[in-house]
Amino acid sequence: MTKRFASANDSHPNFSDRCLMLPLHSLGERIVVLGPSNAGKSTLAVALSQKLGFPAIHLDQLHHLPHTDWKQRPEPEFAALHDAAILGEQWIMEGNYTRLMPQRFARATGAILINSHHWLRFARYLKRTLINSANRAGHLEGAKDSIKWEMIHWILVKTRNSGVKYSKILRESGLPTVECHTAEALNGLYQAWDLPNRR
Repeated sequence: MTKRFASANDSHPNFSDRCLMLPLHSLGERIVVLGPSNAGKSTLAVALSQKLGFPAIHLDQLHHLPHTDWKQRPEPEFAALHDAAILGEQWIMEGNYTRLMPQRFARATGAILINSHHWLRFARYLKRTLINSANRAGHLEGAKDSIKWEMIHWILVKTRNSGVKYSKILRESGLPTVECHTAEALNGLYQAWDLPNRR
């Protein structure tokens, strides 16, 4: 059964201020973290990894070649890395890649969906790209980041409302799920689960 965690000011039409949150242990030992780009998936995955002691797997790192400006791997190579990673007994796996969700969800024991306003996500994209910190959660090893118009379009237009799509996918999956559709709700989740502070 899907439980959603939302702030009292959550304006999403499917959520109210009476949403409940599952305890962290109910999500099991293989947790998928979904959400639009720059919603905070990588940071949450690292926080969960530190809390639970499970490895954090960032799908963007598997999908792109290190020491590049986020150049993509050939699709068969990425799919093979993904399918090998999901065989682990314990993991926090963040990233979307809808085409690979069936096998990932078959192995997952729980899910978290996070979202936030598209302009906030755009601001995060600019900040992380300009700073290009090697210590950032999910950073690609040796990557030389640059601001890309394709990514700006992806955040502000193409995936502006993708949280609704992911919510529907998770409802259909039957996985125990927690959803946070505002930055305030996500902050509440960090507090409720006593996760390491967000950076």
